[in-house]
Amino acid sequence: MKRLFVLVALIFPLALSAQTKLSETVAADFSARVAHHYTLKNDSITGYIAEQLNRSGAGGLDIDSTMFNLKNDLPALDAALKYLYQYSDCNRQRFITNLRNMDLQTNSVFPLATYTANKYKNDTKALLEDKSDFLKTYTGPVTGKQPPAAMAQATASASSTASTSTGETAAAGTTTTTAEGTAPAAAATTVVDTRSWEVKPLFQVRTPEQLVEMYGKDNVTQRDATDLAGTKEGEAYVIYPDTDDELEVQFDGENGNILTFSHFPSKWKSPYGIKAGDPLEKLIKVNGRPFRINAFEWTNGGLVRDWQGGALEGKGVVIQLKANNTGDPKQYDQVTGDKTLRSDLPVLKKLDVIIQSVAFKSN
Repeated sequence: MKRLFVLVALIFPLALSAQTKLSETVAADFSARVAHHYTLKNDSITGYIAEQLNRSGAGGLDIDSTMFNLKNDLPALDAALKYLYQYSDCNRQRFITNLRNMDLQTNSVFPLATYTANKYKNDTKALLEDKSDFLKTYTGPVTGKQPPAAMAQATASASSTASTSTGETAAAGTTTTTAEGTAPAAAATTVVDTRSWEVKPLFQVRTPEQLVEMYGKDNVTQRDATDLAGTKEGEAYVIYPDTDDELEVQFDGENGNILTFSHFPSKWKSPYGIKAGDPLEKLIKVNGRPFRINAFEWTNGGLVRDWQGGALEGKGVVIQLKANNTGDPKQYDQVTGDKTLRSDLPVLKKLDVIIQSVAFKSN
């Protein structure tokens, strides 16, 4: 009997470890199947995963590159499994069915299911609530992608890929698969917007001439550039100036480009799903934790000062916030002046704080 207890004591930790860690083979298999299905049109599973990765920030600046190479980005792979589990309503059997629908090898399915169910077993309520909120604004999968071309080819192919952009309207009579099933696509309108609203090619552009080639000379203009604090920083080029879709591009040589959004609503598919006009609560959610901001009506007022080690730390994201509801001086005075504030300060919610401008700098 003593030997039996010793044997159990030795085996149990090994069994537990097998349930809490993925082998390289299983991770590579899942990565390969995600990459394949991401090339398929209207793939509901990978479309859902990609959009959630993009909104959460786990997909990085280039969501396509992440989706095609999850095995080399283990935090993103873990997040992809989490969102597939969420897509499956946090139901293990439904999760297994979806893994099989992705044509995973048989010996990969159960390790993935066990690993994921164990890892997120305490997050079920939060994941289901997040899914409910997500589906309110989710417009369906944007898949049918090809593995990213070399950097030198990105700009040259940008204009030719406009017809497959997120702004394309489905033709009448076709169907689009969503996370909730298959539903008829909207009927084609007389005027179809075939412009590309993907921002990732803009991080690779290096000259104003390339912008003109991509968007047309009537849609690009030059202006003096200022950062979000109001400091002049040379010149910038604005795409679709004086419209809701205005986007400012500032070239910084080999240091990369800075893209700034200050208008809303906007059709651009911005990194991390963050846009001007988004509420403070969404920004806290994307960062994964509260952060610190400069108080309003002072030097650098409303700028995020420190991400406090959250998901946006070191990602080249600069954000300026503004308060919409400033009618109560007693409340507004609490958040003005030469001081810093925690983003979860209750009064900020009462003041209806939103993103005024957001800038993304390529690394």
